[in-house]
Amino acid sequence: MSVWKKTSLLLLSMLLLASIAACSWGKSDKVRVAEVTRSIFYAPQYVAISEGFFEEEGLEVDLTTTWGGDQTMTTLLSDGADIALVGAETSIYVYAQGANDPAINFAQLTKTDGTFLVSREKVEDFTWDDLKGSTFLGQRRGGMPQMVGEYVLKDNGINPRTDLNLIQNIDFGNIASAFASGTGDYVQLFEPQATLFEQEGIGYIVDSFGTQSGEVPYTVFMAKESYLEKNDDTVERFTRAIAKAQQWVHEQPASVVAESIQPFFDDTSLEVIESVVERYRSQGSYAQSPLLKEEAWYHLQAIMDEAGELPAQVEYETLVNTDFADRIE
Repeated sequence: MSVWKKTSLLLLSMLLLASIAACSWGKSDKVRVAEVTRSIFYAPQYVAISEGFFEEEGLEVDLTTTWGGDQTMTTLLSDGADIALVGAETSIYVYAQGANDPAINFAQLTKTDGTFLVSREKVEDFTWDDLKGSTFLGQRRGGMPQMVGEYVLKDNGINPRTDLNLIQNIDFGNIASAFASGTGDYVQLFEPQATLFEQEGIGYIVDSFGTQSGEVPYTVFMAKESYLEKNDDTVERFTRAIAKAQQWVHEQPASVVAESIQPFFDDTSLEVIESVVERYRSQGSYAQSPLLKEEAWYHLQAIMDEAGELPAQVEYETLVNTDFADRIE
């Protein structure tokens, strides 16, 4: 064999090995995430995708919106997703049903309620007593918005069963349209709907359930216990990416955050997204760390108990895994 042929074969072999190595080094672990709804409330999650924080950790995130707590948990438990972004109360419901492979909360994304009290009329010097005798369009029973809503009403001296006309039989997706069509004097709404109603003159934000309810693990990332055990390194990298995004959201101007997440909200203007990001951030809704605190866990159960929805008291260590958040501190 000629020297030229030997050299060519050697170069070809080296190129082939380099190509294989490059493919191996560039390979990302895929993580399927099911989010309970699409919301600016979850801005750090979208930032982790758009700013490449997941990619930096060697992760490829496949995000699916599953629209509702029940559907999200069904998707997670049936292995349709690896990780779910949903209210922490759902893990308690599943555990109370005797799950053999329970959903474990490992990273907190939001730490307050995300809804606002919207009045049909402009109210000067609003007080919660103004709700007495009114018709209040609330959220569906058993979900965190409804439970926090009633907790805040009671905390402000309002009996939701006797002091006002409480409507809770309208599906989540139809609450805003029901209010817009004339139902209710007050309504409990998420953003950006609350801000859009203000812009359109349909309603006016008079208070925040998030500032009234205190810190609570309102939305968390959870996975089945078996997944956490088998994918320790992947979950740690996932948690690190979320932590980076949480800090980024707090450090960057609201306008920059809005530009980063706008591709996830095609039907919402950049101006509205910026306004909502600033509102949530100013009231401390975005957690600055993925660590779910023990006192917040028990505050969640106190709210559930007050609403008559707590199936059983569950210890913090049973359904909360802080290992991943602790490692990245």
